[in-house]
Amino acid sequence: MKTSLPVRRAVERMRAYHPPLEGRTEKLRLDFNENPIGCSPAVRRALAQLSAASIASYPEQETVRRKAARFFGVAPEELLLTNGTDEALSLVVHTFVEPGDTVLFVEPTYAMYRFYAELAGARIVAPRYDAAMCFPWNNVIEALRAGPRVFFLPNPNSPTGNLLSLRELRRILTAARRTMVVIDEAYFEFSGVTVIPWIRRHKNLIVTRTFSKTAGLAGLRLGCLFVHRELAASMRKAQSPYPVNAAALVAAEAAMRDRVFIARTLREVRRGRRELERGLDRLGIRYFPSAGNFLLVHLGAKAKQIVAALARQGTLVRDRSSDFGGEGYVRITLGTPGQMRRLLRELKEHS
Repeated sequence: MKTSLPVRRAVERMRAYHPPLEGRTEKLRLDFNENPIGCSPAVRRALAQLSAASIASYPEQETVRRKAARFFGVAPEELLLTNGTDEALSLVVHTFVEPGDTVLFVEPTYAMYRFYAELAGARIVAPRYDAAMCFPWNNVIEALRAGPRVFFLPNPNSPTGNLLSLRELRRILTAARRTMVVIDEAYFEFSGVTVIPWIRRHKNLIVTRTFSKTAGLAGLRLGCLFVHRELAASMRKAQSPYPVNAAALVAAEAAMRDRVFIARTLREVRRGRRELERGLDRLGIRYFPSAGNFLLVHLGAKAKQIVAALARQGTLVRDRSSDFGGEGYVRITLGTPGQMRRLLRELKEHS
């Protein structure tokens, strides 16, 4: 007689997350905010020199962690290396959230905030951006006064592109006396706004960063978590002993040395932004200001058909219509000027 083992209720209630990540090789990938140039040549050289012994051994991360601390301007005791930002978010939930605790975030946003909160059996409070993509201040401050356990706040936010100023972030922390505030700075290099120095005076502040964007290491999964040193020790207890693989450590060390490549990426993205915005203006396509390496555009009722037609031509953009009630919103990663010109030609053909 067959028996089935019970699955946790929190898991049964979750919707499965299926990122459309297959079949993207050799296409123009403007769908996941990756680096349009790739990674630094220094990274590829470093990976080619990775020895067989290193691959066969459990990774040693302390040297790279100390170099990363110097790179980001923190003490080693204030930094945890993680298997991408996703592991950093999971680590926050594992450390601070009990079943039934409240987790706050503003939607639409990065799907993994909801994913990890639901997995933990948390109660979710998720006010929404309005049609103009304005941050719902009244709802957020009211929710913070109730003392949620964690508030996930990406700055800038994806897919809307919103950026909160330092003054606005201070307002958040002032209201969040009983809440762990997680500011996800995945797109910091494009916005220039950071609160990493604040971790020393705010014990309820966590900041996350990633090597997936400007460094171009999305395929190796490497992130950083910054927190007051008194909490860092507790968070390490909730982390696996080998969270970052040997290839990611070697790549990160090389990427941090090559500041010229990072500067080149930022320069190309700025040029690509100007190219795309001018082209969208000519086509009469509405878009929203963005402090990240992407634009949210409104393609209307034909959005799904346009996204599918672009995909057939080898250009991938991200349909985010479901996040906005099926209203035709698409997120486009900013690429090089040449990549943006190709996209605009295809948009003109299908719009």
